Amino acid sequence: MSSMEIRNFFLLLLLAFRLIAKAQAQNNAGKSSVSAIFVFGDSTADPGNNNYISTSFKSNFPPYGRDFINHIPTGRFTNGRLANDYIARYLGIKEFVPPYLDPNLKIEELISGVSFASAGSGFDPLTPQISNVISLSKQLDYFKEYQSKVAEVIGQKKTDELIRNALFLVSAGTNDFVVNYFTIPIRRKNYTISTYTDFCLQHVQQVMQDLWDLGARRIGVVGLPPMGCLPVVITLYSDNAFVNRGCIDSFSSIAQSYNQKLQIQLNFTQNALAENGARISYLDVYVPLVDMTSQGHKYDFDEVSSGCCGTGWLEASFLCNPKSYVCPDASKYVFWDSIHPTDKSYEIVFLYLQPTIDYIIRD
Repeated sequence: MSSMEIRNFFLLLLLAFRLIAKAQAQNNAGKSSVSAIFVFGDSTADPGNNNYISTSFKSNFPPYGRDFINHIPTGRFTNGRLANDYIARYLGIKEFVPPYLDPNLKIEELISGVSFASAGSGFDPLTPQISNVISLSKQLDYFKEYQSKVAEVIGQKKTDELIRNALFLVSAGTNDFVVNYFTIPIRRKNYTISTYTDFCLQHVQQVMQDLWDLGARRIGVVGLPPMGCLPVVITLYSDNAFVNRGCIDSFSSIAQSYNQKLQIQLNFTQNALAENGARISYLDVYVPLVDMTSQGHKYDFDEVSSGCCGTGWLEASFLCNPKSYVCPDASKYVFWDSIHPTDKSYEIVFLYLQPTIDYIIRD
Protein backbone atom coordinates (compact mmCIF):
# COMPACT_ATOMS: atom_id res chain seq x y z
CA MET A 1 0.00 0.00 0.00
CA SER A 2 1.15 3.52 -0.74
CA SER A 3 1.09 6.15 2.02
CA MET A 4 -1.97 7.72 0.39
CA GLU A 5 -3.77 4.36 0.32
CA ILE A 6 -2.93 3.75 3.99
CA ARG A 7 -4.23 7.20 4.89
CA ASN A 8 -7.47 6.63 2.99
CA PHE A 9 -7.89 3.23 4.65
CA PHE A 10 -7.71 4.73 8.14
CA LEU A 11 -10.07 7.54 7.18
CA LEU A 12 -12.60 4.98 5.95
CA LEU A 13 -12.11 2.99 9.16
CA LEU A 14 -12.75 6.06 11.30
CA LEU A 15 -15.85 6.90 9.25
CA ALA A 16 -17.10 3.35 9.75
CA PHE A 17 -16.59 3.63 13.51
CA ARG A 18 -18.56 6.88 13.53
CA LEU A 19 -21.43 5.42 11.56
CA ILE A 20 -21.56 2.34 13.81
CA ALA A 21 -21.53 4.51 16.96
CA LYS A 22 -24.30 6.72 15.55
CA ALA A 23 -26.41 3.67 14.68
CA GLN A 24 -25.82 2.21 18.14
CA ALA A 25 -26.81 5.50 19.72
CA GLN A 26 -30.05 5.50 17.76
CA ASN A 27 -30.71 1.90 18.76
CA ASN A 28 -29.91 2.67 22.40
CA ALA A 29 -32.29 5.63 22.56
CA GLY A 30 -34.82 4.86 25.25
CA LYS A 31 -33.47 1.31 25.64
CA SER A 32 -30.35 1.73 27.73
CA SER A 33 -30.47 0.39 31.26
CA VAL A 34 -28.61 3.54 32.33
CA SER A 35 -31.04 5.98 33.93
CA ALA A 36 -28.84 9.08 33.96
CA ILE A 37 -25.29 10.35 33.60
CA PHE A 38 -23.42 12.32 36.28
CA VAL A 39 -20.04 13.90 35.66
CA PHE A 40 -17.40 15.30 38.01
CA GLY A 41 -14.00 16.80 37.31
CA ASP A 42 -12.26 19.62 35.46
CA SER A 43 -12.43 21.39 32.07
CA THR A 44 -12.51 18.09 30.17
CA ALA A 45 -15.93 17.54 31.74
CA ASP A 46 -17.26 21.06 32.47
CA PRO A 47 -20.07 22.06 30.06
CA GLY A 48 -20.42 25.50 31.63
CA ASN A 49 -20.54 25.41 35.44
CA ASN A 50 -17.77 28.01 35.57
CA ASN A 51 -20.14 30.43 33.82
CA TYR A 52 -21.93 30.80 37.15
CA ILE A 53 -18.99 31.36 39.52
CA SER A 54 -16.43 34.13 39.96
CA THR A 55 -13.34 32.83 38.16
CA SER A 56 -11.25 33.78 35.15
CA PHE A 57 -11.35 30.14 33.97
CA LYS A 58 -14.28 30.54 31.59
CA SER A 59 -14.97 29.77 27.94
CA ASN A 60 -18.49 31.15 27.41
CA PHE A 61 -17.39 33.41 24.57
CA PRO A 62 -16.24 32.99 20.96
CA PRO A 63 -14.38 31.32 19.42
CA TYR A 64 -15.27 28.54 21.89
CA GLY A 65 -18.33 26.67 20.67
CA ARG A 66 -17.70 27.67 17.07
CA ASP A 67 -18.77 24.23 15.82
CA PHE A 68 -21.41 23.58 18.49
CA ILE A 69 -25.14 23.72 17.66
CA ASN A 70 -25.96 27.26 16.46
CA HIS A 71 -22.28 28.14 17.08
CA ILE A 72 -23.06 28.86 20.74
CA PRO A 73 -20.19 29.20 23.25
CA THR A 74 -21.61 27.20 26.15
CA GLY A 75 -18.66 27.16 28.50
CA ARG A 76 -17.20 23.94 27.07
CA PHE A 77 -13.46 24.31 26.53
CA THR A 78 -13.56 23.16 22.92
CA ASN A 79 -15.14 24.01 19.58
CA GLY A 80 -18.04 21.56 19.97
CA ARG A 81 -18.90 18.56 22.13
CA LEU A 82 -17.04 16.99 25.02
CA ALA A 83 -16.48 13.24 25.29
CA ASN A 84 -19.24 13.16 27.94
CA ASP A 85 -21.71 14.49 25.38
CA TYR A 86 -20.82 11.70 22.98
CA ILE A 87 -21.22 9.13 25.77
CA ALA A 88 -24.64 10.50 26.78
CA ARG A 89 -25.84 10.40 23.18
CA TYR A 90 -24.50 6.87 22.72
CA LEU A 91 -26.45 5.72 25.77
CA GLY A 92 -29.61 7.32 24.41
CA ILE A 93 -29.95 9.53 27.50
CA LYS A 94 -29.59 13.02 26.02
CA GLU A 95 -27.73 14.92 23.33
CA PHE A 96 -25.64 17.02 25.72
CA VAL A 97 -24.80 16.85 29.40
CA PRO A 98 -25.79 20.25 30.91
CA PRO A 99 -24.09 22.09 33.78
CA TYR A 100 -25.75 21.61 37.15
CA LEU A 101 -25.43 25.31 38.01
CA ASP A 102 -27.54 26.42 35.06
CA PRO A 103 -30.55 28.01 36.82
CA ASN A 104 -32.79 27.40 33.81
CA LEU A 105 -32.58 23.60 33.89
CA LYS A 106 -35.95 21.88 33.95
CA ILE A 107 -36.58 18.89 36.19
CA GLU A 108 -36.49 16.54 33.17
CA GLU A 109 -32.94 17.68 32.44
CA LEU A 110 -31.94 17.23 36.05
CA ILE A 111 -33.39 13.74 36.27
CA SER A 112 -31.52 12.46 33.20
CA GLY A 113 -28.20 13.75 34.47
CA VAL A 114 -25.90 16.73 34.76
CA SER A 115 -22.25 17.64 35.09
CA PHE A 116 -20.86 19.11 38.30
CA ALA A 117 -17.36 19.54 36.83
CA SER A 118 -15.48 22.80 37.05
CA ALA A 119 -12.64 23.86 34.74
CA GLY A 120 -9.41 24.28 36.69
CA SER A 121 -10.32 21.78 39.39
CA GLY A 122 -8.38 18.70 40.52
CA PHE A 123 -8.06 16.00 43.15
CA ASP A 124 -5.53 17.95 45.21
CA PRO A 125 -7.60 20.36 47.37
CA LEU A 126 -5.07 23.11 46.63
CA THR A 127 -5.61 22.95 42.85
CA PRO A 128 -9.13 24.50 42.73
CA GLN A 129 -8.01 27.19 45.18
CA ILE A 130 -5.37 28.35 42.69
CA SER A 131 -8.01 29.04 40.05
CA ASN A 132 -10.89 29.89 42.41
CA VAL A 133 -13.06 27.11 40.98
CA ILE A 134 -15.28 24.34 42.36
CA SER A 135 -13.42 21.62 44.25
CA LEU A 136 -14.28 17.92 43.94
CA SER A 137 -15.60 17.96 47.50
CA LYS A 138 -17.91 20.89 46.65
CA GLN A 139 -19.02 19.07 43.49
CA LEU A 140 -20.02 16.15 45.70
CA ASP A 141 -21.91 18.56 47.96
CA TYR A 142 -23.79 19.79 44.89
CA PHE A 143 -24.63 16.18 44.09
CA LYS A 144 -26.14 15.76 47.56
CA GLU A 145 -28.15 18.92 46.92
CA TYR A 146 -29.19 17.48 43.56
CA GLN A 147 -30.50 14.33 45.22
CA SER A 148 -32.64 16.35 47.59
CA LYS A 149 -34.10 18.42 44.74
CA VAL A 150 -35.00 15.36 42.70
CA ALA A 151 -36.40 13.47 45.70
CA GLU A 152 -38.84 16.33 46.31
CA VAL A 153 -40.27 15.72 42.84
CA ILE A 154 -40.13 11.96 42.29
CA GLY A 155 -39.73 10.66 45.84
CA GLN A 156 -36.79 9.14 47.68
CA LYS A 157 -37.32 5.57 46.48
CA LYS A 158 -37.28 6.52 42.79
CA THR A 159 -34.33 8.84 43.39
CA ASP A 160 -32.33 6.02 44.99
CA GLU A 161 -33.14 3.79 42.02
CA LEU A 162 -32.16 6.56 39.59
CA ILE A 163 -28.77 6.94 41.26
CA ARG A 164 -28.19 3.19 41.47
CA ASN A 165 -28.74 2.78 37.72
CA ALA A 166 -26.82 5.89 36.63
CA LEU A 167 -23.40 6.14 35.03
CA PHE A 168 -20.87 8.23 36.96
CA LEU A 169 -17.79 9.69 35.27
CA VAL A 170 -14.86 11.37 37.00
CA SER A 171 -12.32 13.24 34.86
CA ALA A 172 -9.61 15.20 36.66
CA GLY A 173 -5.93 15.17 37.55
CA THR A 174 -4.14 17.06 34.77
CA ASN A 175 -4.37 20.42 36.57
CA ASP A 176 -2.87 18.85 39.69
CA PHE A 177 0.34 18.18 37.80
CA VAL A 178 0.55 20.75 34.99
CA VAL A 179 -0.81 23.77 36.90
CA ASN A 180 -0.22 22.90 40.54
CA TYR A 181 2.89 20.76 40.88
CA PHE A 182 5.01 22.11 38.01
CA THR A 183 3.82 25.71 37.61
CA ILE A 184 3.14 26.60 41.26
CA PRO A 185 6.08 25.30 43.34
CA ILE A 186 4.22 24.91 46.65
CA ARG A 187 3.72 21.13 46.45
CA ARG A 188 7.23 20.53 45.09
CA LYS A 189 8.67 21.74 48.39
CA ASN A 190 7.15 18.80 50.26
CA TYR A 191 6.55 16.09 47.64
CA THR A 192 8.57 14.22 45.07
CA ILE A 193 6.68 13.43 41.90
CA SER A 194 6.17 9.87 43.18
CA THR A 195 4.83 10.91 46.58
CA TYR A 196 2.66 13.59 44.98
CA THR A 197 1.18 10.97 42.67
CA ASP A 198 0.32 8.86 45.71
CA PHE A 199 -1.12 11.93 47.44
CA CYS A 200 -3.45 12.63 44.51
CA LEU A 201 -4.48 8.98 44.29
CA GLN A 202 -5.47 9.04 47.95
CA HIS A 203 -7.91 11.80 47.06
CA VAL A 204 -9.16 9.79 44.07
CA GLN A 205 -9.92 6.96 46.47
CA GLN A 206 -11.78 9.34 48.77
CA VAL A 207 -13.93 10.54 45.85
CA MET A 208 -14.69 6.90 45.00
CA GLN A 209 -15.72 6.21 48.59
CA ASP A 210 -17.88 9.33 48.73
CA LEU A 211 -19.63 8.43 45.47
CA TRP A 212 -20.23 4.91 46.74
CA ASP A 213 -21.71 6.26 49.97
CA LEU A 214 -23.99 8.50 47.90
CA GLY A 215 -25.34 5.53 45.95
CA ALA A 216 -23.10 5.35 42.86
CA ARG A 217 -22.55 1.81 41.56
CA ARG A 218 -21.35 2.32 37.97
CA ILE A 219 -18.25 4.50 37.92
CA GLY A 220 -15.67 5.31 35.25
CA VAL A 221 -12.50 7.18 36.22
CA VAL A 222 -10.50 8.91 33.50
CA GLY A 223 -6.72 8.64 33.67
CA LEU A 224 -4.22 11.32 32.74
CA PRO A 225 -3.55 12.21 29.10
CA PRO A 226 -0.01 12.26 27.68
CA MET A 227 0.78 15.55 29.43
CA GLY A 228 4.01 15.99 27.51
CA CYS A 229 1.99 16.27 24.29
CA LEU A 230 -0.15 19.20 25.43
CA PRO A 231 0.87 22.25 23.35
CA VAL A 232 1.20 24.46 26.44
CA VAL A 233 3.56 21.97 28.09
CA ILE A 234 5.67 21.75 24.94
CA THR A 235 5.83 25.54 24.80
CA LEU A 236 6.77 26.03 28.44
CA TYR A 237 9.08 23.10 29.02
CA SER A 238 10.69 22.17 25.69
CA ASP A 239 14.36 23.08 25.26
CA ASN A 240 13.54 24.86 22.01
CA ALA A 241 9.79 25.04 21.47
CA PHE A 242 10.23 27.27 18.40
CA VAL A 243 11.99 24.43 16.60
CA ASN A 244 11.12 21.23 18.45
CA ARG A 245 7.37 20.70 18.94
CA GLY A 246 7.66 17.04 19.83
CA CYS A 247 6.09 15.59 22.98
CA ILE A 248 8.14 15.83 26.17
CA ASP A 249 8.60 12.24 27.28
CA SER A 250 9.35 13.04 30.93
CA PHE A 251 5.91 14.61 31.43
CA SER A 252 4.13 11.80 29.63
CA SER A 253 6.04 9.22 31.69
CA ILE A 254 4.63 10.80 34.85
CA ALA A 255 1.14 10.35 33.42
CA GLN A 256 1.90 6.72 32.59
CA SER A 257 3.10 6.02 36.12
CA TYR A 258 0.02 7.70 37.59
CA ASN A 259 -2.26 5.74 35.28
CA GLN A 260 -0.67 2.43 36.18
CA LYS A 261 -1.16 3.10 39.89
CA LEU A 262 -4.71 4.33 39.26
CA GLN A 263 -5.60 1.12 37.42
CA ILE A 264 -4.30 -1.03 40.28
CA GLN A 265 -6.21 1.07 42.80
CA LEU A 266 -9.47 0.93 40.85
CA ASN A 267 -9.15 -2.83 40.26
CA PHE A 268 -8.68 -3.36 43.99
CA THR A 269 -11.73 -1.22 44.77
CA GLN A 270 -13.78 -3.01 42.09
CA ASN A 271 -12.87 -6.43 43.49
CA ALA A 272 -13.63 -5.36 47.05
CA LEU A 273 -17.08 -4.06 46.12
CA ALA A 274 -18.03 -6.43 43.30
CA GLU A 275 -20.35 -8.51 45.47
CA ASN A 276 -22.27 -5.34 46.28
CA GLY A 277 -22.96 -4.62 42.62
CA ALA A 278 -20.11 -2.22 41.93
CA ARG A 279 -18.71 -1.75 38.44
CA ILE A 280 -15.70 0.57 38.65
CA SER A 281 -13.32 0.95 35.70
CA TYR A 282 -10.35 2.91 34.45
CA LEU A 283 -11.00 4.99 31.32
CA ASP A 284 -7.86 5.23 29.21
CA VAL A 285 -7.49 8.52 27.32
CA TYR A 286 -3.70 8.24 27.19
CA VAL A 287 -3.52 5.69 24.38
CA PRO A 288 -5.87 7.38 21.87
CA LEU A 289 -4.31 10.81 22.44
CA VAL A 290 -0.78 9.43 22.02
CA ASP A 291 -1.91 7.80 18.80
CA MET A 292 -3.46 11.03 17.54
CA THR A 293 -0.38 13.13 18.33
CA SER A 294 2.16 10.60 17.05
CA GLN A 295 0.28 9.41 13.97
CA GLY A 296 -2.02 12.26 13.10
CA HIS A 297 -2.21 11.25 9.46
CA LYS A 298 -4.26 8.19 10.45
CA TYR A 299 -7.08 10.53 11.46
CA ASP A 300 -6.49 13.19 8.82
CA PHE A 301 -4.94 15.64 11.30
CA ASP A 302 -2.53 18.22 9.88
CA GLU A 303 -1.49 19.76 13.21
CA VAL A 304 -0.78 17.73 16.36
CA SER A 305 1.31 20.01 18.59
CA SER A 306 -0.44 23.39 18.41
CA GLY A 307 -4.02 24.45 19.03
CA CYS A 308 -6.44 25.86 16.49
CA CYS A 309 -6.93 29.09 18.47
CA GLY A 310 -4.31 31.84 18.16
CA THR A 311 -0.73 30.64 17.92
CA GLY A 312 -1.96 27.45 19.58
CA TRP A 313 1.07 27.49 21.85
CA LEU A 314 -0.22 29.23 25.00
CA GLU A 315 -3.80 30.39 24.39
CA ALA A 316 -6.58 28.99 26.57
CA SER A 317 -9.59 30.48 28.35
CA PHE A 318 -9.45 34.30 28.22
CA LEU A 319 -6.31 34.18 26.05
CA CYS A 320 -8.42 32.46 23.39
CA ASN A 321 -11.00 35.16 22.75
CA PRO A 322 -13.04 36.85 19.99
CA LYS A 323 -9.96 38.73 18.80
CA SER A 324 -7.92 35.55 18.40
CA TYR A 325 -7.03 34.05 15.05
CA VAL A 326 -8.81 30.72 14.55
CA CYS A 327 -7.82 28.01 12.09
CA PRO A 328 -10.29 27.51 9.21
CA ASP A 329 -10.93 23.81 9.94
CA ALA A 330 -10.64 22.54 13.53
CA SER A 331 -11.06 18.94 12.34
CA LYS A 332 -7.48 19.14 11.08
CA TYR A 333 -6.23 19.82 14.63
CA VAL A 334 -5.88 17.48 17.61
CA PHE A 335 -6.14 20.46 19.99
CA TRP A 336 -8.57 23.37 19.99
CA ASP A 337 -6.53 25.61 22.29
CA SER A 338 -3.16 24.94 23.93
CA ILE A 339 -4.65 22.46 26.41
CA HIS A 340 -7.97 21.06 25.26
CA PRO A 341 -8.80 18.66 22.41
CA THR A 342 -11.08 19.51 19.52
CA ASP A 343 -14.58 18.08 19.11
CA LYS A 344 -13.17 15.57 16.61
CA SER A 345 -10.50 14.42 19.07
CA TYR A 346 -13.11 13.98 21.82
CA GLU A 347 -15.17 11.86 19.42
CA ILE A 348 -12.16 9.64 18.72
CA VAL A 349 -11.51 9.31 22.45
CA PHE A 350 -15.15 8.34 22.96
CA LEU A 351 -14.92 5.64 20.28
CA TYR A 352 -11.87 4.22 22.04
CA LEU A 353 -13.63 4.26 25.42
CA GLN A 354 -16.87 2.75 24.14
CA PRO A 355 -16.03 -0.90 25.03
CA THR A 356 -15.17 0.11 28.60
CA ILE A 357 -18.37 2.13 28.89
CA ASP A 358 -20.28 -0.95 27.69
CA TYR A 359 -18.61 -3.02 30.42
CA ILE A 360 -19.46 -0.54 33.16
CA ILE A 361 -23.13 -0.29 32.26
CA ARG A 362 -23.90 -3.92 31.44
CA ASP A 363 -26.48 -5.60 33.65
